[in-house]
Amino acid sequence: MSDEGHEANNASAGGGSNLPALTRQVSELVLAGSLDHAEEAFSKAADEHGDYAVVEVLSTLPPQVTALHLAGFDGGKTSLATMLVPPKAWADSLAYIAATWPDNMIEDDPERIAENLFNHVHGIVYANDDEERRHELLREASATDHGATVFAIMWSLAPREILEVAGEILAKGRYVTGQTSGDSDIVPLAIDLAKASEDGWERSLLELFPEFRHSAEMADVQLPDDPDEESPFMQRNTRELLYRLRKQVPSVRSMPRRGTRRSMGTDIFS
Repeated sequence: MSDEGHEANNASAGGGSNLPALTRQVSELVLAGSLDHAEEAFSKAADEHGDYAVVEVLSTLPPQVTALHLAGFDGGKTSLATMLVPPKAWADSLAYIAATWPDNMIEDDPERIAENLFNHVHGIVYANDDEERRHELLREASATDHGATVFAIMWSLAPREILEVAGEILAKGRYVTGQTSGDSDIVPLAIDLAKASEDGWERSLLELFPEFRHSAEMADVQLPDDPDEESPFMQRNTRELLYRLRKQVPSVRSMPRRGTRRSMGTDIFS
């Protein structure tokens, strides 16, 4: 039997006491590109020891490994990792997700990367109907500088709608409906982020529109109808934000840390 086979048997035989073996096995499979086999290891652990085993392994995987694994299940593919990844582990992994993008794609097709990123975030956040978990995921993900950039990248795909919903949030608070002049799947995610973390929502807006100090200053802003027309105020475009996130990818020798930006919220949902 191969070393991987022995490790799989050892991990499943002893339950929690052998979780380090399962963690090592999953890491090796992901780094080797065998994502389906890593999912099989998760599935076997869940069958034999419950979801707890999968959650524990995901909480101890290096964040760069989690990023590689989850990036392979964007969109429609189902994954135990997608449904069970702890919010903090997912938030840490987002610091490394830009390292999974092909170098030339940022320059040549930034919108496609941003759409894939939206599929990734949407797939994690809405993997089930647990609203408390959804809010915890959004709070953790938006509590870092790299997290603010991740959300800003998605907002950059629909800046007009994001400005509109920002104004609606300011005006209506928790009674916001999300109605905008466009029809973007990004708007419901934006509203859920604002409800989960006012500070995270503000940070993401200011990452996209860095000239402002808080969202209240954006209430009367009008973007040009023509997307090619120059905006009267600074707005980072998708490509610029993608490069910005790429620069935020930590060395594998350092762990992601929470940003030092101060809270700028005004309790919009009080």
